Amino acid sequence: MESSSAIQTTDRIRERLPLLRRRARMVQAVRAFFEGRGYLEVETPYAVQAPGEEVHLRCFRTVLERPDGTDEVRYLHTSPEFAMKRLVAATGQPLFQLARVWRNGERSATHMPEFTMLEWYRPGAGLSSLMDETEDLLRRVLPPRLTHGDVVLELDRPFERLTMQEAFVRHVGVDLLASAGDADRLAREAGVLLREGESWEDLFFRLLLERIEPHIGRERPTFLTHWPAAQAALAKRDPADPRVALRFELYAAGLELANAFEELTDPQEQRQRFEADRARRMQITPEQDWPLDEGFLAALADMPPTSGIALGFDRLVMLATGAPRLEAILWLS
Repeated sequence: MESSSAIQTTDRIRERLPLLRRRARMVQAVRAFFEGRGYLEVETPYAVQAPGEEVHLRCFRTVLERPDGTDEVRYLHTSPEFAMKRLVAATGQPLFQLARVWRNGERSATHMPEFTMLEWYRPGAGLSSLMDETEDLLRRVLPPRLTHGDVVLELDRPFERLTMQEAFVRHVGVDLLASAGDADRLAREAGVLLREGESWEDLFFRLLLERIEPHIGRERPTFLTHWPAAQAALAKRDPADPRVALRFELYAAGLELANAFEELTDPQEQRQRFEADRARRMQITPEQDWPLDEGFLAALADMPPTSGIALGFDRLVMLATGAPRLEAILWLS
């Protein structure tokens, strides 16, 4: 006799089937888009020794058991970024991947602990040309006009390109870069109280979340570009203004869709950033301790000038279908 939970699961899948068919067509359209532009599709390992160096992401831990009885700790990666950059360094080719990725402790209408990330890397591309390509991709896989929640989004208009400095002037009323590192000044000029223990970076993200993100990407998608150097991550600094990094995030209809870098290729600077991130992570989650990815750092010296982007494919499907939650466009959840 079939259990009630099995019946409910079957019913849910049947209800989702029109959305899931749309998802499958979008996968096909993504592959056709990149193959038509000369990209090579790759697959990289999911269980890795170093899953990333992000300070606040929590990872899934597993154990690799060898036939000789020894074992080794592995982690499910939070992004295929390190591995894909090693492949770019080795081949010099533009690459893309639809990868499953894992981030522990995340679940909401727009977050899942396991999801699909679309990442691509193009040697020779700058941030502006990567934005052009991202616009082209979204127009290929999304309708020219769509509704998500209370937002009507028009994709046949040029996407907005807004620097972080411009966004803070417009929506917070402060000169963000002039306050860099000075939490008291940023709080005072933004007219907010600084919370106990709140750093400049903490306050930056609070203002971004509360005052900027609700107002961008509503009538048309918005590229939020040129992040403060403290949030450079794996992006290089802007040679024209070292206070900012060549990084953008893409917002559409209230969803953060993508994060992109004009890639840092200096292994020494990247090592220093990783070590600083590791020190901060050890203060927050000391159990998340893994060795630096030396293979990735060594490959940076051979990596050509490249721009790369990570785009949440499931959220893209949410936009295309109007689904209110990620579960609605997942085969099983």
